[in-house]
Amino acid sequence: MACLLLRHARQHCLRSQFYPMFSVRNTVPMTTSTSKRLEQYEEKNARLNRPLSPHITIYKWSLPMMMSITHRGTGIALSGGVSLFGVAALLLPGDFASYLDLVKSLSLGPALLYSAKFALAFPLMYHTWNGVRHLAWDLGKGFKIPQVYQSGYIVLALTLLSTAALASL
Repeated sequence: MACLLLRHARQHCLRSQFYPMFSVRNTVPMTTSTSKRLEQYEEKNARLNRPLSPHITIYKWSLPMMMSITHRGTGIALSGGVSLFGVAALLLPGDFASYLDLVKSLSLGPALLYSAKFALAFPLMYHTWNGVRHLAWDLGKGFKIPQVYQSGYIVLALTLLSTAALASL
């Protein structure tokens, strides 16, 4: 037992000699003055009504910023929708045709049907066209600011046109 303790002490000593950053002896606890200064700093920022940095309210919203957020949102919506559709296909009774007949029997107006189809097609079309834009960026093309805005407007136009075409089917 004493031999094991001696060997452990020797290994610890060697470890702290060769790897001083991993040694417990080199960690410095936060002193009272340090914690007090941090507390004063936080109180001062709260008193001056300063936001945490970086804060969303200090940024001017731009087209690339909004398109990036929308791309992530449509990706989440598409993966969630496909997952729900798959689970529904496994768990619900009947087949797709029976549910399609159910929707037809509701006698919804053409404007409501077109709006619903548009809402379903928009995330797919936006995510697809913006994905093509990202592929162009992966090739190293279109990084200059005017090109970023131009490709953004092109993606929006293609999204609206292809969504309207899909919804009209």
